Amino acid sequence: MWCDNCLLVLPLRAGAIAWAVLVAAYSIGGGVFLLIRGQYFFFVFPEWQIYGGIGVGVGACAVVTMFALSNRSYIWTRVTKFLWPFVIVISTVRAIIMIVELQRGKDKIAWECDHGGQVWSADVASAAPVSGSLPSGFCAAGFSSLNTAFIVSLLVDIVCQLYMYFLTWRFSKRLEHYSNMQGPFHGGYYKA
Repeated sequence: MWCDNCLLVLPLRAGAIAWAVLVAAYSIGGGVFLLIRGQYFFFVFPEWQIYGGIGVGVGACAVVTMFALSNRSYIWTRVTKFLWPFVIVISTVRAIIMIVELQRGKDKIAWECDHGGQVWSADVASAAPVSGSLPSGFCAAGFSSLNTAFIVSLLVDIVCQLYMYFLTWRFSKRLEHYSNMQGPFHGGYYKA
């Protein structure tokens, strides 16, 4: 027998919409943070823009999912059910690369903290200071705390995306189930 409420924390539609809002909020927030401050943590030019763009893309997929669920749209629910596996794979690859690159750049991040938060460049001696600086809270926490926070947040992000995919899949199955019942017309279950 099919379990309608297995693994659901909240009611399916409302809970999935709330989960999509959560995923969209932290993904867009994290993506914008990486677009603005990513050059302090990742040191190859387009790297932080790619990571930030993927984060904003995940947030956009969550927003589309939120609207699909709120409108009970079968077509858009199927579209997002199709998109989430690709988003999850891309996010997993991004998480692995980000963790590796953070490990490779730990000396550069330490140098930035030792030099007043200015961005590290290949020509450290001749580099002109870039406007803005690394927020002091990151330096006060230390690299090990920063690294742990990044790893934990990336893993939580993947788990949240997997649960979002599950909720989207489950809602799609519920829509398919109810569309097959046909109601009182065309020989449905109300047939007298």
